Amino acid sequence: MGAGTPVPVHEADAPLDVGGISLGSRLLVGTGKYASFEETRAALEISGCECVTVAVRRVNLDAAKGPSLLEFIDRKRCHILPNTAGCFDAQSAIRTAELARAILDTPLIKLEVLGDPKTLLPDPVGTLEATRELVRQGFQVFVYCSDDPRMCVRLAELGAASVMPAGSPIGSGQGILNPNALRIVLELVHVPVIVDAGVGTASDVAFAMELGAAGVLLNTAIAGAREPLRMAAAMRDACRAGRQAFLAGRIPRRLYANASSPLEGTIAPGGGPAA
Repeated sequence: MGAGTPVPVHEADAPLDVGGISLGSRLLVGTGKYASFEETRAALEISGCECVTVAVRRVNLDAAKGPSLLEFIDRKRCHILPNTAGCFDAQSAIRTAELARAILDTPLIKLEVLGDPKTLLPDPVGTLEATRELVRQGFQVFVYCSDDPRMCVRLAELGAASVMPAGSPIGSGQGILNPNALRIVLELVHVPVIVDAGVGTASDVAFAMELGAAGVLLNTAIAGAREPLRMAAAMRDACRAGRQAFLAGRIPRRLYANASSPLEGTIAPGGGPAA
């Protein structure tokens, strides 16, 4: 097919069905750290994302105090995925989730229970505790976690809608540090696995998708780029390319060369015809 030729319907990728919603884009984007609400809106639109994370604790809900982030999100195109950012124990994360559901009228929640403010790594015990309770309450829990395969399996067994292992620490830009762990997670976990945190550039997104991740969630990699809007476009295209490469199936890695043209009829090194 030539450049610009639409992919036939039978070859098109299926949407990502997760947490009771259907997403045409497998790129999920956060809303923090942008220079302005206007830049946030433009980046979200360019990225093509259909699911946007919002930190409940940082959203202005009082019109008298000025504009709210929610005014700059196209609710007709994007699902709001509230998160429990800034929570360091299970109980505060549960309360934040309950507040989000009451304010935004959604059962979706991105659960973060952090261990400490320096590393922002997930606390495993608190994460398990909060997941269990929020699932019991009927939430669709997208749970931020480590890339430990057994932890991911436990969270899925508890009923999480999606497990979201970190590629590397939040905002670090280090990319996918342990692809082998992610490969094992993808083999063992039977709910959508969305890589969350640590992405630095477009190749990180493509790599995660080539591994078979159901999607990628990022924020700082766009908002902190020198040109956020250009990076939003790069992340959009990388997510699509990585997904298509995964579906297409890469060739095996080989130690030695494997000629792409047949050798029959060619001239052998000694000058005679090749055997």
